[in-house]
Amino acid sequence: MVQISPEERIPTEGMAWVAGGTCAMGSEDFYPEERPVRQVTVGGFWMDEHLVTVREFRRFVKATGYVTLAERPPDADDYPDADPALLVPGSIVFRPTSGPVDLESRDWWHYVPGASWSHPEGPGSDTYTRGRHPVTQVAYEDADAYATWAGKALPTEAEWERAARGGLEGRRFAWGDEEAPGGRWMANTWQGEFPWQNLCLDGHPGTSPVGAYPANGYGLFDMTGNVWEWTCDRYPSHEDGAASPCCAARDGRGARIAANVIKGGSHLCAPNYCLRYRPAARQSEDLDTSTTHLGFRCVIRPG
Repeated sequence: MVQISPEERIPTEGMAWVAGGTCAMGSEDFYPEERPVRQVTVGGFWMDEHLVTVREFRRFVKATGYVTLAERPPDADDYPDADPALLVPGSIVFRPTSGPVDLESRDWWHYVPGASWSHPEGPGSDTYTRGRHPVTQVAYEDADAYATWAGKALPTEAEWERAARGGLEGRRFAWGDEEAPGGRWMANTWQGEFPWQNLCLDGHPGTSPVGAYPANGYGLFDMTGNVWEWTCDRYPSHEDGAASPCCAARDGRGARIAANVIKGGSHLCAPNYCLRYRPAARQSEDLDTSTTHLGFRCVIRPG
């Protein structure tokens, strides 16, 4: 009979145990911010088997009355030169372009008044048929507030990457080195030319219900693809020597906006633009930002 140590006893349903240990983190083969490959050691922990869903987040909001960052008017003091009429609650929404564009332009992102976790694409959208989809339009403080309410925490980058690999060290994807083994799509990603031509070969033009794709070796679903995931680790700014300047955004007063590491890629990741649906991939996200392709999951650390 297999003996289970006290720390390995599941603390709550829907979580999987990730054993601690030393593993290689990062990659030398793709983007500069993933380098160098380094050895990291983490303790064992429990992780949510799937991303926090709209249904779960709705339960949190009903229980606490929590108001997300996207639902609060921006602070006029942070944007002294802005038109007051534009300082309204809202969030960032993806809209495909009508054709090929300069991939440096980011013309597919739009600030939409009224966009929030319950109306991800704006006032004309809702989540009533998407209860099993990952919640999106959550800034870092929203994800952290949920985790605290649930008695959990957000993962570190090292914890997240160890969990995402599912025991397959050094492989390109969470399931191996082949993107679609036997012609089967293993994650919710963009098939076609981003940001205008999504062939939807995996059947999902946007987010997908959690568990729609196979779990990895640790029993975790959607560790890559579907939506990006917040971690609790700060991403160093370009001024501090980071490889990418994308996190060096500033607010309306010129102050640098802090950013954290996000992991996993999303349904908007495509090989021609963002081949980041891999465990080693990482990106920065401003703490005050919420989008239609960013969510989270939680961990519990023994003791």
